[in-house]
Amino acid sequence: MDLLSNNTIFIFFVFVALVTGLFSFVVWAMLKMVTWGKSMSKGAYLFLAFFPLISIIPIIPIPPPTYENVQKAKQEQKKRKEDSGDPPDDEDELVS
Repeated sequence: MDLLSNNTIFIFFVFVALVTGLFSFVVWAMLKMVTWGKSMSKGAYLFLAFFPLISIIPIIPIPPPTYENVQKAKQEQKKRKEDSGDPPDDEDELVS
Protein backbone atom coordinates (compact mmCIF):
# COMPACT_ATOMS: atom_id res chain seq x y z
CA MET A 1 0.00 0.00 0.00
CA ASP A 2 2.49 2.54 -1.16
CA LEU A 3 -0.32 4.87 -2.17
CA LEU A 4 -1.39 5.45 1.41
CA SER A 5 2.06 5.99 2.87
CA ASN A 6 2.65 9.05 5.03
CA ASN A 7 4.91 10.70 2.45
CA THR A 8 2.32 10.44 -0.33
CA ILE A 9 -0.49 11.77 1.86
CA PHE A 10 1.68 14.69 2.97
CA ILE A 11 2.57 15.58 -0.61
CA PHE A 12 -1.11 15.36 -1.61
CA PHE A 13 -2.16 17.76 1.16
CA VAL A 14 0.65 20.17 0.28
CA PHE A 15 -0.49 20.10 -3.34
CA VAL A 16 -4.13 20.74 -2.32
CA ALA A 17 -3.03 23.59 -0.06
CA LEU A 18 -0.97 25.18 -2.85
CA VAL A 19 -3.79 24.94 -5.38
CA THR A 20 -6.31 26.33 -2.88
CA GLY A 21 -3.97 29.16 -1.95
CA LEU A 22 -3.30 30.04 -5.59
CA PHE A 23 -7.00 30.01 -6.40
CA SER A 24 -7.76 32.21 -3.39
CA PHE A 25 -5.04 34.66 -4.39
CA VAL A 26 -6.36 34.91 -7.95
CA VAL A 27 -9.91 35.57 -6.71
CA TRP A 28 -8.63 38.18 -4.24
CA ALA A 29 -6.53 39.91 -6.91
CA MET A 30 -9.47 40.02 -9.32
CA LEU A 31 -11.73 41.53 -6.67
CA LYS A 32 -9.07 44.15 -5.87
CA MET A 33 -8.79 45.05 -9.56
CA VAL A 34 -12.56 45.44 -9.88
CA THR A 35 -12.79 47.70 -6.83
CA TRP A 36 -9.76 49.68 -8.02
CA GLY A 37 -11.30 50.04 -11.48
CA LYS A 38 -14.60 51.25 -10.06
CA SER A 39 -12.85 53.95 -8.04
CA MET A 40 -11.02 55.41 -11.08
CA SER A 41 -12.19 58.22 -13.28
CA LYS A 42 -14.22 57.21 -16.31
CA GLY A 43 -11.49 58.24 -18.76
CA ALA A 44 -8.87 56.03 -17.15
CA TYR A 45 -11.36 53.18 -16.88
CA LEU A 46 -12.22 53.42 -20.58
CA PHE A 47 -8.53 53.61 -21.50
CA LEU A 48 -7.81 50.43 -19.57
CA ALA A 49 -10.87 48.77 -21.11
CA PHE A 50 -9.73 49.49 -24.67
CA PHE A 51 -6.00 49.03 -24.05
CA PRO A 52 -6.00 45.31 -24.99
CA LEU A 53 -7.54 46.20 -28.35
CA ILE A 54 -4.37 48.09 -29.27
CA SER A 55 -2.49 44.81 -29.53
CA ILE A 56 -5.02 43.45 -32.02
CA ILE A 57 -4.45 46.27 -34.52
CA PRO A 58 -0.82 46.27 -35.62
CA ILE A 59 0.57 49.75 -36.12
CA ILE A 60 3.60 48.51 -38.03
CA PRO A 61 2.68 46.27 -40.96
CA ILE A 62 3.94 42.72 -40.66
CA PRO A 63 6.50 41.91 -43.40
CA PRO A 64 5.84 38.92 -45.64
CA PRO A 65 7.65 35.70 -44.81
CA THR A 66 11.21 35.76 -46.13
CA TYR A 67 11.42 32.06 -46.90
CA GLU A 68 9.20 32.59 -49.95
CA ASN A 69 11.65 35.17 -51.28
CA VAL A 70 14.56 32.81 -50.65
CA GLN A 71 12.84 29.99 -52.53
CA LYS A 72 12.16 32.31 -55.48
CA ALA A 73 15.80 33.42 -55.53
CA LYS A 74 17.00 29.80 -55.52
CA GLN A 75 14.70 28.95 -58.41
CA GLU A 76 15.92 31.96 -60.39
CA GLN A 77 19.54 30.99 -59.72
CA LYS A 78 18.92 27.45 -60.99
CA LYS A 79 17.25 28.82 -64.13
CA ARG A 80 20.21 31.13 -64.81
CA LYS A 81 22.68 28.27 -64.45
CA GLU A 82 20.65 26.09 -66.80
CA ASP A 83 20.37 28.92 -69.33
CA SER A 84 24.09 29.67 -69.21
CA GLY A 85 24.97 26.06 -70.05
CA ASP A 86 26.82 25.30 -66.84
CA PRO A 87 26.51 21.67 -65.67
CA PRO A 88 24.17 21.08 -62.72
CA ASP A 89 25.54 21.35 -59.18
CA ASP A 90 25.50 17.57 -58.65
CA GLU A 91 27.98 16.99 -61.49
CA ASP A 92 30.25 19.80 -60.19
CA GLU A 93 30.52 18.04 -56.86
CA LEU A 94 31.33 14.70 -58.45
CA VAL A 95 34.12 16.13 -60.63
CA SER A 96 35.87 17.97 -57.79
